[in-house]
Amino acid sequence: MKIAMVGSGYVGLVSGACFADFGHEVVCIDKDSSKIERLHDGVMPIYEPGLAELVAANVDAGRLSFTTDLAEGIEGASAIFIAVGTPSRRGDGHADLSFVHAVAEEVAANLSNDAVIVTKSTVPVGTGDEVERIIADSGTAHRFTVVSNPEFLREGAAIGDFKRPDRIVIGTEDEFGKDIMREVYRPLFLNESPILFVSRRSAELIKYAANAFLATKITFINEMADLCEKVGANVQDVSRGIGMDNRIGSKFLHAGPGYGGSCFPKDTLALLKTAEDYESPTRIVEAVVKVNDSRKRAMGRKVLEALGGHDAARGKKVALLGLTFKPNTDDMRDSPAIAVAQTLIDAGVSVSAYDPEGMELAAPLMPEVEMCENTYAAIEGADAIAIVTEWDVFRALDLPRVKKLAKAPVLIDLRNIYQPDDIRAAGFQYTSIGRS
Repeated sequence: MKIAMVGSGYVGLVSGACFADFGHEVVCIDKDSSKIERLHDGVMPIYEPGLAELVAANVDAGRLSFTTDLAEGIEGASAIFIAVGTPSRRGDGHADLSFVHAVAEEVAANLSNDAVIVTKSTVPVGTGDEVERIIADSGTAHRFTVVSNPEFLREGAAIGDFKRPDRIVIGTEDEFGKDIMREVYRPLFLNESPILFVSRRSAELIKYAANAFLATKITFINEMADLCEKVGANVQDVSRGIGMDNRIGSKFLHAGPGYGGSCFPKDTLALLKTAEDYESPTRIVEAVVKVNDSRKRAMGRKVLEALGGHDAARGKKVALLGLTFKPNTDDMRDSPAIAVAQTLIDAGVSVSAYDPEGMELAAPLMPEVEMCENTYAAIEGADAIAIVTEWDVFRALDLPRVKKLAKAPVLIDLRNIYQPDDIRAAGFQYTSIGRS
């Protein structure tokens, strides 16, 4: 089957490469000519483990190609995926659907055969209805149906998530749409990956509800971590204790500096706006957004406290280890490191930093931060070291070397990757999250 993937960003490129690896013929389409040129040269626009190798293998096999010409790319495609960005709209937090609508209009003008139009982008409830209206109003003579097929990919583990999904959600009640989508996902269906057919609007809401629930779990355990510090409990023990309950589960119960990335911040806001439009308040999600936003600055203040307080911190230097919102990605969107660094800078602290993949994207967002070539270059001369992102490279620091390079042996572990007794035995002043 030929598949057209409109949008060659994170979702479109990963999905397109994986579909090609299943044996489909896939064309990835993007308006950004420089991105397409780089892809032709084998240069990935994002960092995702294993993606470059997967793309190269399927390009070499003739199953994966790239173009800026939408009309050429969708010709003969039985499934046309819309996988463009839906960022938060400036000013009001609604999802910006301008890219989705623009693709729908261009697809409608160039549709040359019967096809299923699939919204892979994360979109608010009712977007599929609008995409259907746009295409229908074009007067196309070809049979089409609009399907919602939300993605559930974790950055840093996207290829595995795509090939071994918990579930595949397909929103359509149209038999033509169901038949095409069954063929698209046939390799996974044969592997017994569960396919859930629901209404289009249900599929659209499933994506937002899932992300809001996961964001709630993260925010809940972060608040429990704060309480643990006050009462002398250990948040890791609390996480294990509640996570062993099958009704709760252990995932997303790791205390830290708050969630960020390309999905949770914008999707929780978009869900709030949808609920507001339909006069159905979502007070829990509203609280989650507010608490998470304030937590990131609070982590900066936690570092200042480790330096002796706001006044004592002025003129000192802090090394930040990790800048991306999570490891195994170069994504800086809404990363807690941005707020932590700004809080320190506002207090008169100089900041150095190192991240294995994120510094190129971080530099314009954090112009006052000194980007260093490696971990130990960032640590040199620092009055305190803060671990902000749990990259593997930070899990086994050479502690004697750190003590020698740093001006003071002060470690603030915002991801709880070290054991307090071990670090204190090595002669460090140690601060972590939710552990007395």
